Amino acid sequence: MERQLLEKLYNSFYKEIYLYLFSLCKRKEFAEDLAQETFLKALLALPKEHPNFRAWLYTVARNLFLNACHKENRMLYMDDLSEQAQEDGILDGILQSERNRMLHRALMRLDTRKREILVLHYFGGMPHREIAAILKLTPENVKVLTCRAKRELKKILEELGYDIS
Repeated sequence: MERQLLEKLYNSFYKEIYLYLFSLCKRKEFAEDLAQETFLKALLALPKEHPNFRAWLYTVARNLFLNACHKENRMLYMDDLSEQAQEDGILDGILQSERNRMLHRALMRLDTRKREILVLHYFGGMPHREIAAILKLTPENVKVLTCRAKRELKKILEELGYDIS
């Protein structure tokens, strides 16, 4: 892969890949390491003519996360660590406004699969078919899970006092 292409990918997608990985593991250093490893893998393996670099990077990042979790013989999904991460205030530097912090807290209360889908769709700007490919689901399943996740998120936000209107 050409250096210019890798630099372009890194500058374009590092932050969103890092945030995606952080949303999975809730550990800043772990997410940074995995994001760096994602781009290292891109340097070593990504062909010049790939149809969708962004989706490929997300797939690599997710697989690296899952592999790292399996190596530790435990899954480190956010569900297990969400209360600790909220107390630590890790995202205070990233999420500036109170509305974003409240939205983030609500997202953390969703189950992992639904949260992943919403993060990829709304924050990653990915269509359902790309999310389906990354998560190894059907596009129809992703659409159903998106609707359910949005409904649950709305309910959680209302419980937190977030003005939905």
